[in-house]
Amino acid sequence: LVRIPLKKMTSVKEAMKMRGKHVRILKVEDNFLYDKIFSVVLTNYEDTQYYSEISIGSPPQTFKVIFDTGSSDFWVSSSQCDPIDSTSGKIPFHNRYDASKSSTYKMNESEFIIHYASGWVEGFLSQDPGEIPPAFSSGFLNPQIGGMKVTQLLLEVIALSLIPFGLTQFDGILGLGYPEQARSRITPVFDNIMAQGVLKEDVFSNYYNRSSGKNGGEQILGGSDPNYYQGTFYYISTSRPHFWQIQMQGVTVKFYVLSCKDGCTAVDHKGTDSEVVISKVVVPFRSAPLPANAIITQKYFVKCEQKKKLLNISFNFDGKDFTLQGSEYVLEASKRNDKMCMVAFHGKDIAKPVGPLWILGTTFIRKFYTEFDRNNNRIGFALAV
Repeated sequence: LVRIPLKKMTSVKEAMKMRGKHVRILKVEDNFLYDKIFSVVLTNYEDTQYYSEISIGSPPQTFKVIFDTGSSDFWVSSSQCDPIDSTSGKIPFHNRYDASKSSTYKMNESEFIIHYASGWVEGFLSQDPGEIPPAFSSGFLNPQIGGMKVTQLLLEVIALSLIPFGLTQFDGILGLGYPEQARSRITPVFDNIMAQGVLKEDVFSNYYNRSSGKNGGEQILGGSDPNYYQGTFYYISTSRPHFWQIQMQGVTVKFYVLSCKDGCTAVDHKGTDSEVVISKVVVPFRSAPLPANAIITQKYFVKCEQKKKLLNISFNFDGKDFTLQGSEYVLEASKRNDKMCMVAFHGKDIAKPVGPLWILGTTFIRKFYTEFDRNNNRIGFALAV
């Protein structure tokens, strides 16, 4: 197994609060981009809190990247990226890839632009068609991931949207989606790793540490770790070719079916603490089991001492319920001087043909260790320890 440590960082929304930005701005841009269904990769980075470190080039340059199952491209910020913070004169938080410091670099000049659910990036492709020093494998730039060297083309970002990417603490994104999702039409990193034949299984899995602290868990390539779960995996076949998307048969609170009575789509996304739900579902969910007050972006807060009183919510896949208790779907937050907890459900209507759908994020994966199986095109859930 190839183990890649995950670390926690400040989310974009927390960064905006520290910088005096109003979260309502996110709602405007986010809703606008969700309507562009033909160009949007369904990933919301506003709540992202987990990253890993990888190195690129020769000598190695280190970057914080997030692993994303909703996209397939791999990019990092470039040293040519224009400063977007006039107060500091540099891109906040970002390490930037400097091609002039890599002996294995050559510009490809192919341009790209990628629209995400909350933001965009653009730049050019980088490659190295010459000889590679013996310490490297062969081919192009060589990201080192979890102690493994990977022959990989790199997307070098020279412009990005302020929200959210200008405010993130990560330097790039490493997509773990299928090749068909790649906007750049470049073979994704995980596919290149599979082609090397170094993995026991063409599988990757995610474990998120439930305890607080910088140690966020592990991204594992090549299988799953039995020390991270109990029992066996329950597998659901993907419902759409070339996407990590599965069919859900119902969402219930007690005996009340909140949504999905006739079936609906669910997308399993790692990296965000919010579970994205259809907005009309949030209203009965809030008014019935939650003594919560609505604030901007359809987020809801409760006093932290009330979280154990919140009702369980169950997600049904192929006849099996996966249940989150109230204490498991709230996140500690601050609201003025009171200690408040945020309910990890975010109302969002995603237009057809992509939606409507539910996006299951880190809150769900914390409880259910998740395995993504490329060989059998399925997702497996097991109770995390």
